[in-house]
Amino acid sequence: MALALTTVLLVGCSGTADGPGKAGERDASAGASADAGDTAAGPSPEESFVPDPARLPRTGAEARDLIDRVIAGPDSFGAKVVKRSPYESDPDTWPVLGEDCVWQQRKPARNVLATLTRSFEAPAEAGKGPVRLAAVVTVHRTREDATWEMAESIEETMRCPTQQLRKGETIGSMVAAALLGGESAQNSSEDFLSEVGKYQSSELGGPHHYSWQQAQTLQFTVAVTGKGAEGRTTKEIDRFVNEAQGVMLSRLENAVEKQS
Repeated sequence: MALALTTVLLVGCSGTADGPGKAGERDASAGASADAGDTAAGPSPEESFVPDPARLPRTGAEARDLIDRVIAGPDSFGAKVVKRSPYESDPDTWPVLGEDCVWQQRKPARNVLATLTRSFEAPAEAGKGPVRLAAVVTVHRTREDATWEMAESIEETMRCPTQQLRKGETIGSMVAAALLGGESAQNSSEDFLSEVGKYQSSELGGPHHYSWQQAQTLQFTVAVTGKGAEGRTTKEIDRFVNEAQGVMLSRLENAVEKQS
């Protein structure tokens, strides 16, 4: 099964984001800038740490415990970010992009031990609208299953350049990038995906900057989403996403690393 994702830049995935809109589920997966190298630092995971097989989850309960220790909280994004309501997703649901390019909640796939999405917001302030943020951690049964999730994420962008997140929210004009560990200074994970595009909301208007990124290491994927608003810069949104992604990847290493 040749699942290794060679470095790609998927330009040409350009739709419009002028309708309602890409699920708060994928929300829970966020993108940074198309320059994936901005978030990478240090040696690749294979070189920087050795996982302890005894610390890798094998049951749903063990996977949920690990997620609780890894997933971002408000302070993971930096200052002024708070919880949104509902804060956590139903653990018995899984986001699926339908053939109609609309995100829906379904029962998790059999290869998923556990998954959780948390929702956040950087509140509106003078001259700036609220930034909607989300973080997701998923524990698969095997590393191969996690790799499949990464491959499917690229396919989704190619298949649906415009996607409806939920009623009143869409994303479009998507540009995606994928980097394996060690490529172009991407050293924070085994595999890394990022998407940027235009976010349109019936509540917040638009188009605004949309940023999503997802990383895979071992049997785990972690993702962050940032959705812009009036007065918010691209750099500002990407910074929120990068901060939380870095925190979760560091926590993941600490959770499964072999102790000396």
